[in-house]
Amino acid sequence: MLLPRRALLGAALLAPALAPAWAPAWAPAWARGQGGDAWRPRRSAEGGHILPEPGRRAWAEAVPQIRVGLMGGENEADRLARFDGLRTLLEETFRVPVRLMPASDYAGVQQALGARQIEYAALGASAYAGTWIDTNGGVQPIATIEGEDGSTSYISVIVVRADSGINDLEGLRGRSLAWADPNSASGYLIPRFELRRAGIGVEAGQYFGRTGFGGGHEQAVVAMLQRQYDAAVTWGSGTGDAARGFSRGNLRAMVEKGMLRPGEFRIIWQSRPIQNGPLTMRTDLPAEFREDIMRFYLALPGARPEVFRQIARGEGLGFREVRHEEYQLFIDMRREEAAARRRRA
Repeated sequence: MLLPRRALLGAALLAPALAPAWAPAWAPAWARGQGGDAWRPRRSAEGGHILPEPGRRAWAEAVPQIRVGLMGGENEADRLARFDGLRTLLEETFRVPVRLMPASDYAGVQQALGARQIEYAALGASAYAGTWIDTNGGVQPIATIEGEDGSTSYISVIVVRADSGINDLEGLRGRSLAWADPNSASGYLIPRFELRRAGIGVEAGQYFGRTGFGGGHEQAVVAMLQRQYDAAVTWGSGTGDAARGFSRGNLRAMVEKGMLRPGEFRIIWQSRPIQNGPLTMRTDLPAEFREDIMRFYLALPGARPEVFRQIARGEGLGFREVRHEEYQLFIDMRREEAAARRRRA
């Protein structure tokens, strides 16, 4: 049974019913318009944003090239093609070379941020939390994507082949499951968190007969389609037509690329909403650089909608400014997961 779109991540995370649409369910009080903090995020959807005036900036002395990390989870050729329009527009706007830096997995981008080999990257919520922990707060979130309904969340799903005969989680008992990546919120951290709290053992041999990593979201689904696993964990927006992979996400992208056909897969479980991951930047970069990049992304959906759709992997309202506090939950869960690993060892 699919959970309601607005179900919450846990009883302790309940938010007031009158929370503004832009605030995620688990946002802190300041983000929900409560308390003394009057900060309010800038949003593409509010309009009035224009791309920064083209020209080389003073910060170019400290940032002579912009290196953008690209997370794993999709084959490299497709990633580079999807982001090429962004690369070109960044170069035209700021008049410095822009390099796209794809990694084979999530950890590669996290390590590149820590080693100052890239300036920023779009991370998942769990990957941001891991990078923040590993760098002792050396990264900061600047923006995230708002969906078509104004939400800043997405969901984790478990999918099976439509001809598998598996219709629900009970049907998956004793069968094999492919996680996406150990640093993925939707492909690993959140489903393990929720399944454990539902009384389902997530280690191999407990509830599932065998588990493993697909090497990314796209690769995990491909492994399921090729019968290497009975099921795979991946992500979607949770809005739109589920049979076509929702309005945005890995399933939708695979359908659009012809790698997956509607009717070929079945969703047998979905998580409660997960906070969208942030565009993440190193904290040692000039504040003027951060502000120019923020303005660029806020204006992008209106100025170049085709570029936005490519990097967002579907439809959405645009970007919304975020702060670190919105990701504290994921830091806590990463630490809990690490503690559980130590206990098992």
